[in-house]
Amino acid sequence: MDWPALALSLKLAFATTLLLLPLAVLLARPLAWSRFAGKGLVEALVALPLVLPPTVLGFYLLLAMGGNSPLGQVWHSLTGRTLVFSFDGLLLASLIFNLPFAVQPIQRAFDAIPRSAREAAWCCGLSRWRTLWRVELPLAWPGLLSAIVLTFAHTLGEFGVVLMVGGNIEGETRTVAISIYDRVQAFDESGAAAMSALLVAISFAAIAALNILTRRIGRGDHGAGF
Repeated sequence: MDWPALALSLKLAFATTLLLLPLAVLLARPLAWSRFAGKGLVEALVALPLVLPPTVLGFYLLLAMGGNSPLGQVWHSLTGRTLVFSFDGLLLASLIFNLPFAVQPIQRAFDAIPRSAREAAWCCGLSRWRTLWRVELPLAWPGLLSAIVLTFAHTLGEFGVVLMVGGNIEGETRTVAISIYDRVQAFDESGAAAMSALLVAISFAAIAALNILTRRIGRGDHGAGF
């Protein structure tokens, strides 16, 4: 078992989920509630990582974050480090390729909230910000939970983008998915099987927990008779 690779994968998954969740809420809410020119284009851009081959997305991210790119140069001038082949670049890439897994469940959850609930909160004197925190987010909790689980699980298993942007640097960018590939290349089937089984177990546990919590939340909402 490659424990350093697993630890790095968990660190990347936790960091991606923590940073992406508030960004996804800020993006999903106007997509659900507002009508504006170019909305379809924005939704298409958000969903693009779902249909692009990981190597294609990884290639363009590699160009965008490379040492000759404006972003790469600014990052190097600020930190003295490169974005590509580093954990920082891996995290930025992870935020991008996980965007639809976070935004779409939250957008659907916001879209399912009756407009009358938000308007009633305004009539009671709640500001738009307090309405978000006290009315909309509690009602959208199943979508938030789905976004957390999907983002976390997808980050653990991503291979193509991670390899293109981060390479295979031990302790820095070698995730458990890349370690599994290395073991297969080295004909270490037992090592690859052990790590693969662990990823399957983690993903299954996350999805099972999501289903259980969603059902409990649903029963609680039904019992409350909102």
